[in-house]
Amino acid sequence: MQVGEVRVAEDADFERLRGLSVCHDDWKVDYKKGPITVWTKANDVSDFRMIKICSVFSDVTAATVFDVLNDPHYRKKWDFNMIEGYEICQISPNNDIGYYAMKVPKPLKNRDFVTQRSWLDLGKEYLIFNHSVNHASLPPKKNFVRGISYITGYHVIPTGESCTQPGCQVTYITQCDPRGRLPAWAVNKAAQILAPKVMSKLYKASKNYEAWKSKHDPHLKPWIYPEQITLPKLHTDEILSIAETTGAEVIDETDAVEEAAEEELDLKIQDGDD
Repeated sequence: MQVGEVRVAEDADFERLRGLSVCHDDWKVDYKKGPITVWTKANDVSDFRMIKICSVFSDVTAATVFDVLNDPHYRKKWDFNMIEGYEICQISPNNDIGYYAMKVPKPLKNRDFVTQRSWLDLGKEYLIFNHSVNHASLPPKKNFVRGISYITGYHVIPTGESCTQPGCQVTYITQCDPRGRLPAWAVNKAAQILAPKVMSKLYKASKNYEAWKSKHDPHLKPWIYPEQITLPKLHTDEILSIAETTGAEVIDETDAVEEAAEEELDLKIQDGDD
């Protein structure tokens, strides 16, 4: 599925995500500690490397992780980078369009994304992915840089006999362009450092989900029960060309990154003097 394209995700789209998850050809291991492994991969789309993170949650069910990744109300409780996030409209029972705004370390500007999200429950595995689109209700906002997600997704499989038994393997894949004129080396390095924290946060959130959900509309799961969906339906005339996003003015943040790097170096030198 191409950036800007809005349609119901097909088997081939989910198969592409699965392929990225299970095939490690041309991927480079950048981090490995305990159950977490991080790979990166160069690509032809941009200078920003693809990132893949895999971990095993030995005491959490695959079904619980699927719920955590789909529950927009719970995300506010564990995703501390999120400034705002919500669904805009429904394309089909397992495809919607949503908005996500995230904090970025100062002195850079915060980023936001408008994406189509698609998910699939195959009984023996779960697949979730998104890609950027352009919706008329959400033009680029002041004080945010509109990022581009080429593909960002999760592949969750049980390590035991079923998705409802404890134990699962979770793979996260992302190919994003944060936009702005940022040095690729800085973004790639930051991503490698922050990537393991993604899994740690998701694991902790998954451990706490059942207790939280039991007190917050425990039977409300529209990602599983489509009859519970209350989102408005997609109006195709509200889908605009992605070129309006990719062609937006590019904000040069190179100096801010270099200043931040110098400050970090100064701090390390000072720590070394103590």
